[in-house]
Amino acid sequence: MSQPDPDLRTRVLDLGYRRGVRSVMFGVGGGDAEAAHHRTVELVAALGARPRARAAVSRLLQQRPRPVHLLGLTFPNRVGLAAGMDKDGHAVRGWEALGFGHVELGTVTARPQPGNDRPRLFRLPASRAVINRMGFNNSGVAALAERLREARAEGAIGIPVGVSIGKTKVTPLADAVDDYLTSVRTLDGLVDYLAVNVSSPNTPGLRGLQDAGPLAELISGVVGQARDLAGGGRATPVLVKLAPDLSDAALDQALEVATGSGASGLIATNTTIARRHVAPADRDLAGREAGGLSGAPLTRRSREVVARIRRETDLPLIGVGGVMTADDAAALLDLGADLVQVYTGLIYAGPGLVRRIATL
Repeated sequence: MSQPDPDLRTRVLDLGYRRGVRSVMFGVGGGDAEAAHHRTVELVAALGARPRARAAVSRLLQQRPRPVHLLGLTFPNRVGLAAGMDKDGHAVRGWEALGFGHVELGTVTARPQPGNDRPRLFRLPASRAVINRMGFNNSGVAALAERLREARAEGAIGIPVGVSIGKTKVTPLADAVDDYLTSVRTLDGLVDYLAVNVSSPNTPGLRGLQDAGPLAELISGVVGQARDLAGGGRATPVLVKLAPDLSDAALDQALEVATGSGASGLIATNTTIARRHVAPADRDLAGREAGGLSGAPLTRRSREVVARIRRETDLPLIGVGGVMTADDAAALLDLGADLVQVYTGLIYAGPGLVRRIATL
């Protein structure tokens, strides 16, 4: 699948973002990446709160719909916003106007938590990458549920909304299933799919839930809860988000468990703890700061994981990780992903990237 030539509107968006918006946002808070992140969400939330502005921006940025039918849902196009950008759903009304065909909020946890100490978000500009060790900072699942309830009552959400759920840091691993199930119950009737995050590197012990036994217990529990809540109707689809750092054998095992436990689909991949493919100018910072690496250094590995998953299973698959251009998105689709998501690519390329991918 090749990238179409960008139209004039997209080229203007690219130019305006590079020369104006990005330089301003990168300077917010004296270059504080987390301050810029929060400012971005605030701006999209402000857009979402103004129906006329939302409609005007939507007319400017959106492409002709190219519907994709997946998970019993209809996605207007193949590109979504990845989890991590809008954890608490503050901007849930605004993302559709930027051209996204779906949005994944979160990761949220059963209880509010502050996350890790700051600073915890770092840009690697030469590598077009980000390191984060946010630690699931969020206001708790109940606060997100209330925002979703209000937005849906207003009819302000026109695209599928998924929510990534994770484990509260203070919850012992032995009680992880109950912790996740609290989020499932709280979000009942408010989300179009659930993403079970067992692959963030920033919550101690979390990735151990990708091991066969714990993963089977967790996914079976979440799927069973979703079915019970549906009461014989259509249950909320449950997707599993996997790490790029799994060995081939561990990945195959996780796929077997996810399939056998009733998962509806997969998301590949989360951020990586590896530091491969980092530009020389960024190596000192990358080696000094712990956390998950996202962006261009992850492009190659995400393709490898998506290709292997598609060889092993026909479950619906969302490809994410290192999608910095429309060609990167096209490569994941060619390798078998049904949808793609962006986050770091949006930071470096702006909404023109979303517009390009939406044409695929």
